[in-house]
Amino acid sequence: MEQITITRKPFIIGIMGSHADEGPFLGDAYRLGKEAAVRGYVILTGGGPGIMKAASEGARHGGGLVIALLPSERQRPLPGYPNEYVDIPLYTGMGDARNVINAKTPHVVVALNGGPGTVSEMALALKSGVPVISLNAPRLELPGIISVSSVNEAMVKIEELLTPPEQHP
Repeated sequence: MEQITITRKPFIIGIMGSHADEGPFLGDAYRLGKEAAVRGYVILTGGGPGIMKAASEGARHGGGLVIALLPSERQRPLPGYPNEYVDIPLYTGMGDARNVINAKTPHVVVALNGGPGTVSEMALALKSGVPVISLNAPRLELPGIISVSSVNEAMVKIEELLTPPEQHP
């Protein structure tokens, strides 16, 4: 296996979405996690099932690192939290309040299909100045949300957002 030399601290990509089994969206979450990991990004999720698990699995298969902000305490884990693809589980004991950390920690948030929790993470990220990319996420009419229709388009936007302006072609 080829050794990868990282010349910068890795960027963190937050992948947010539903804990429910969201069939057609799971493939996008998996591909997004894998593509981001292959490019050297660290993945941050809520660490549970559904979109979070699919993104984590993709990142694992892409050779990446997955951090998860879990709603429960280590002594009282919730079923499915952390999923088996999480490398670094952070037990917050904060329930939904962990959404603030999920929103403020990454350099970019990508939101997929989800419910009120995903919407809260999107809004909190925007409020904090963290770019939000929507890939089939709940529709919000807020300025600053970047809507895309594919994983490839999401990755192009991530690269644009994280490349310093002087390096743009």
